[in-house]
Amino acid sequence: MPQRTDTLDVGRLGLASGEGRRFELAVPIEPLVLGGHDYVVGGGCVTAVLDAARTTRGFAFRLRYEATVEGPCMRCLELARRTYAIDVREVDQPQGGEELRSPYLVEDVLDLAAWARDALALALPHRIVCRDDCRGLCPECGVDLNRAGPDHRHERPPDPRWAKLRELRLG
Repeated sequence: MPQRTDTLDVGRLGLASGEGRRFELAVPIEPLVLGGHDYVVGGGCVTAVLDAARTTRGFAFRLRYEATVEGPCMRCLELARRTYAIDVREVDQPQGGEELRSPYLVEDVLDLAAWARDALALALPHRIVCRDDCRGLCPECGVDLNRAGPDHRHERPPDPRWAKLRELRLG
């Protein structure tokens, strides 16, 4: 198991311009709250590969990992367990202006936990579902349509525009 870490002090690496190092680290990822529900990464931690390189003006980073996210399906509320592959890059070049500053690198300390969590949050789909063909819940009675089968139906209420005709007594 790789070393567990939230941060990495890249200043202590002693990299010269053009040099780089690869690390395999266990990075904790805090639960995400989406739509009022908690979504957690299995084990609370991911095994990530971090490439750190010194450039002429700063640092360049690449972070790669896979995370299995667990939480309620946004359609049927059953447990959804999906795996997402993350591959993100950051640069920090202090003289390059605000666009080239990384919010995750402060005084040569790279905040891996925050970067990994943010990257995962941005990679998640709008709706986390248990499976792609999830049918969700019946809007009438709330039954799980994945279990109810194709015969699940409700009688439609009569059209209120015809209500007066029901009051007619013919014959």
